[in-house]
Amino acid sequence: MRIETLILGELKTNCYLLIERDRCLLIDPADSADFILEKIVRENLTLMGILATHGHFDHILCVGEIQLSLPVPLYIDKNDEFLVKRLNKTAAHFLGYDPTAVEPLKKTYFPDGDEDIGMDPFSFRLIHVPGHTPGSVAFYFPREQAIFTGDTLFKDAIGRTDLSYSDKKVLRNSLAKLWKLPEETFVYSGHGEETTIGESAPLKELFAR
Repeated sequence: MRIETLILGELKTNCYLLIERDRCLLIDPADSADFILEKIVRENLTLMGILATHGHFDHILCVGEIQLSLPVPLYIDKNDEFLVKRLNKTAAHFLGYDPTAVEPLKKTYFPDGDEDIGMDPFSFRLIHVPGHTPGSVAFYFPREQAIFTGDTLFKDAIGRTDLSYSDKKVLRNSLAKLWKLPEETFVYSGHGEETTIGESAPLKELFAR
């Protein structure tokens, strides 16, 4: 599986394009729908689905626009539906203008528990990691030794919990699940550079305080 990182939007969000043969998955399409669509078409890829690590606007801003051209579902946790519904309002607050984004047109909710998901030819483990948002999830690809953590775990930090719907205690439990993964697992986060589970271990002690 080939992993391409596209840094998009004013908040420099990491959007990931996962490519296997002539098929692809899109994780957290932050912005620039035209750019993403052009890349998919240019490489003659079939988009199997759009995966959201959570519902913050800077991770799903151009989902609806992409779906106008490629009617694939957005896969997201139902506990972040409230964030999807206020997509433009939140974006306007943080960006200083209304982006008038097209709201997601087709959604499929992830199952409630952690489980293996297959989207031929892709297969991954869905891991629920609430705390930053109630519906935060991570996507673990054991064969590739890679996990996509959204805004739950970064190279040198963990997700913020100062939001009204965030929960530090819940996030601590979610991080404990991630730190049980093999140390060599590559961590692809929502912002910033990649790291590994082993390299992030020092955060475990800091966050436990």
